[in-house]
Parts: sequence; C-alpha cells; structure tokens
Amino acid sequence: MSRQRPLSPHLQIYKPQLTSLLSILHRATGVALSIGSVILVSWVVALSLGETAYSSYSMIINNWFGKLVLFGFTFGLFYHLSNGIRHLFWDAGYGYDLKVAYTSGTLVIISSLTLTIVTWFIVLFV
Repeated sequence: MSRQRPLSPHLQIYKPQLTSLLSILHRATGVALSIGSVILVSWVVALSLGETAYSSYSMIINNWFGKLVLFGFTFGLFYHLSNGIRHLFWDAGYGYDLKVAYTSGTLVIISSLTLTIVTWFIVLFV
C-alpha cells in the first residue's frame, strides 16, 4: 500500500518573481535590522563609557567598511518600513491584484532607494 507521492519541484525549476524576491528581502532586512541594532546599542554603550571608548568606536565605524555597513542598515530600515506599509495595505484587503502587487513592489524598491540616498546625502553633505 505504499504509493509514491509526487515530489515537489526543486528551486531550480521556479522562475524568480518580483513578489517572491521582495518577500525574501523583507525577511532578510528584518534579520539585518535585528543584528544592526547591536551596532546602535554599542554606540550608546561607547558614549556612556567615556571618550576613549567612543573614539575607538568612531575609528571603527568611520572607515569605509563601517560606512558601508551603515549604508546597508539604512537601506534595510527604509526597505523594511516601505514594505511594511505595503503589507498593511494587504492586511486591509487592498493591492492583491497582480498588476497592483508588482506596481507596489516597484514603488517599495524606488522609495527605499530614494530615501536611503537622500538620507546619506544629508548626512554627508549638509
């Protein structure tokens, strides 16, 4: 009585779609924001420990790699925020149409990139 059940298709068969990539990116940015919060907490701890600890922290965070991590953290923050607003609309029952889902996904990417670039422009040049 052992029937062979059909196997699920492997990931190589599926064509990546915008909605699935945005879902994966939303989860990844959530994890990255959790890890990045450690950077923010360590900044506050360095502030509380005095000038020596803060100067050591500043030396680490102000090099090119530290700024790249902060840039990624900023993008993750704005992406997670924008996609979270998109999910709130879905929770209210709006935006389930395929065309609207792709349009809102594109808007999420554009808005998160724009907000990240504007924020870093203000940080670096204003």
